[in-house]
Amino acid sequence: MEKPGYQIMKGLACQVEGLGWTILLTGPPECLGAEGRLAHKLFRDLFANYTRALRPVADTDQALNVTLEVTLSQIIDMDERNQVLTLYLWMRQEWTDAYLQWDPNDYGGLDAIRIPSSLVWRPDIVLYNKADAQPPASASTNVVLRHDGAVRWDAPVITRSSCRVDVSAFPFDAQRCGLTFGSWTHGGHQLDVQPRGSGASLADFVENVEWRVLGMPARRRVLTYGCCSEPYPDVTFTLLLRRRAAAYVCNLLLPCVLISLLAPLAFHLPADSGEKVSLGVTVLLALTVFQLLLAESMPPKTTVSLSGKYYMATMTMVTFSTALTILVMNLHYCGPSAHPVPAWARAFLLGHLARGLCVRERGEPCGQSRSPKSPPSPQLPEGGAGPPAGPCHEPRCLCHQESLLHHVATIANTFRSHRAAQRRHEDWKRLARVMDRFFLGIFFSMAVVMSLLVLMQAL
Repeated sequence: MEKPGYQIMKGLACQVEGLGWTILLTGPPECLGAEGRLAHKLFRDLFANYTRALRPVADTDQALNVTLEVTLSQIIDMDERNQVLTLYLWMRQEWTDAYLQWDPNDYGGLDAIRIPSSLVWRPDIVLYNKADAQPPASASTNVVLRHDGAVRWDAPVITRSSCRVDVSAFPFDAQRCGLTFGSWTHGGHQLDVQPRGSGASLADFVENVEWRVLGMPARRRVLTYGCCSEPYPDVTFTLLLRRRAAAYVCNLLLPCVLISLLAPLAFHLPADSGEKVSLGVTVLLALTVFQLLLAESMPPKTTVSLSGKYYMATMTMVTFSTALTILVMNLHYCGPSAHPVPAWARAFLLGHLARGLCVRERGEPCGQSRSPKSPPSPQLPEGGAGPPAGPCHEPRCLCHQESLLHHVATIANTFRSHRAAQRRHEDWKRLARVMDRFFLGIFFSMAVVMSLLVLMQAL
């Protein structure tokens, strides 16, 4: 006759559900149904003399085949500066345990059971290019054990792997990050790793805001290392990524494009405004700020990225445009004491180039620019203004006023000299306008071509 305390404990144990195989091992068999009693008996029969310390093969010379399947769930982080990729994966490993087989007819047709993975032998497959200082932790999930000895182990894994990031085409770059899995202690003669399918599954992938996944093909390799003579097989899953460049184009490249198009407009400003050099310096400072923002987000590399080259080319162009603006302003402010425009500059720049660029005087039609001629040099009177040769019999004739004629000639020569200096000054100012128009076309074309070359990478 059973004691009342034992009956109460048996009733409580029969009401506990979902506690796994721990209940099967510790709970009384009376609370189990027919299938539960058969599973309890199967578990005891299988693990009566089982050890998980040895490789479960009937012949020790036979290699154990392990099939590896990976499902990519999420890209957690891509640390480009430290070149570390963090992924959330679902890993499935399948192998055959020669010591965990039974006849389903002996156990009421029971052909599969689920038991904790810590009770069976598991392959020591690890991530070779792991970039985490912490030791690998095995997920405490169950394995599915079938009557023919087939073991299936599904476990979620967060991996931190090293990835060589190439940012030479940033922000239009594509990355290839490999994850290499293999046995750490078993060679190819003891354990053989094979991938299931041609690559990892992307059916349950959560889209990433920065990276677009192009695929994750798998490749099996057999390598021989210097430490050991036997070959070691491994499976490498290569994650193919392409950066989503829309945010970088709007936040980094588009402002630089607009600023680079603004820089050549300094040649279109009037020289008398006094803002030509100020505009160039302001544009150069703005580009420097954006260059610093770009450098903070980029990992240190030996090669310069595409966006970095574009920034450097734009800053160089702005620097040269500012220097040429100063040169043009120096031409514009040539005073009356300056030398005349050289003959070659007068013929080519003020003639042909001015007509081609439509640089004309006020009221002059485009394409019909006149070629200015050199003003005649003022001729000073030799010996003053004297009376005409021969005697003059008119007493009131001006030829007898030698002093008055001398002063009139001096005033006329001074006026002619002033007009000649003004003409020289106007020629230099016109030459400055021609050079402004010429450099405006050159630098604006350069800015447009460089911007199109960079933005076309996004298409």
